[in-house]
Amino acid sequence: MTFEEKHAAELDRLARVAVRVGLNLQQGQDLVLTGPVTALPLIRRVVAEAYEAGAGLVTPILGDEELMLARYRNAGDHSFDKAPGWLYEGMAKAFENGAARMVIVGDDPMLLAEQDAEKVSRAGKANSMAYKPALERIANFEINWSIASYPSLSWARRMFPDLPDDAAVEKLAHAIFAASRVDREDPVAAWADHNATLRARTNWLNEQRFAALHFTGPGTDLTVGLADGHAWQGGASQARNGVICNPNIPTEEVFTTPHAAKTQGHVRATKPLSHQGSLIEDIEVRFEQGRIVEARASKGEAVLRKLLETDEGARRLGEVALVPHSSPISQSGQLFYNTLYDENAACHIALGQCYSKCFVNGEKLSPDEIAERGGNASLIHVDWMIGGPETDIDGITPNGDQVPVFRQGEWAS
Repeated sequence: MTFEEKHAAELDRLARVAVRVGLNLQQGQDLVLTGPVTALPLIRRVVAEAYEAGAGLVTPILGDEELMLARYRNAGDHSFDKAPGWLYEGMAKAFENGAARMVIVGDDPMLLAEQDAEKVSRAGKANSMAYKPALERIANFEINWSIASYPSLSWARRMFPDLPDDAAVEKLAHAIFAASRVDREDPVAAWADHNATLRARTNWLNEQRFAALHFTGPGTDLTVGLADGHAWQGGASQARNGVICNPNIPTEEVFTTPHAAKTQGHVRATKPLSHQGSLIEDIEVRFEQGRIVEARASKGEAVLRKLLETDEGARRLGEVALVPHSSPISQSGQLFYNTLYDENAACHIALGQCYSKCFVNGEKLSPDEIAERGGNASLIHVDWMIGGPETDIDGITPNGDQVPVFRQGEWAS
């Protein structure tokens, strides 16, 4: 029996969750779908589910690991400053015309680990610049979009190198299905309950109107100032087009926008960061007036420094997120080498671009107005984990009072 045959029920439910909960695809709405060829068993189901939900046109764009590696093995140096701007302009046009966006992830997250780091960095920057017209519509939450994942063999081998292939895939599949809540008969209802819990957390945080959050823990004493008029988000949210969707399947976080100039102190990462095929371990940085002025890592420090040199906004924060240590992904004890999962294992911060939806009436704010309120702008948005079982967080009110938010990695109330 093949993996697809064995797990047909879970894959069917995952496709349903991706379309009905993740995207909440609307009648007649087009869909731009990207994913790896290894995820075709899920992609085919998503396409079928999308049409069943009333999709206008689904346009799949597929990638392949060997095709990606062929570039690094054979292309001339000039290739790594190029990106398919024409493709991203087309995607931006589709979003402008009302299309939704779905990403299926499943490639080996460390695929480029053995490739020239300079070329990886250049290609990443070129791609970020070319992708900007489409990314802005996603970052500004103009459309309903979502990300889900498929347990590919290459990803499973990366996570469980000591297991036989079949056992590795089974273990990854179990983790993905559980975290995505499709290991039960009615995952749509389970997501409704989960979204209600996250909404209660965001409502409480928005009522507090904190001016800052103070993180303390091993190697960490960090005060993250929050943007003026910030709004906490989490779980199901309404895009500017009026559609309520879940951008991440799975998700355990509530998050908002820091003030780009008001983070002070030092912080140590609690988990490695997998970025563009490189693993960056033991990150430690110091902030002054919102900007990283010192940075080091025990492994991958050169990659970290390249990341910070992307642009001025790359040294400032675009997101702060709260995740309890008891989250299912954290309790799995696994490093997924994939931000979609690893960011939902711990409280985290993100370098780079902020989300306009994390402001009160953010859909009405121009980029200049977002900047005036402290929102950061950058070509990148890279999350890394700073929370764990020893993390305490206090909310600081505008008058300086401190309110317990997290104690020993869990919500204080």
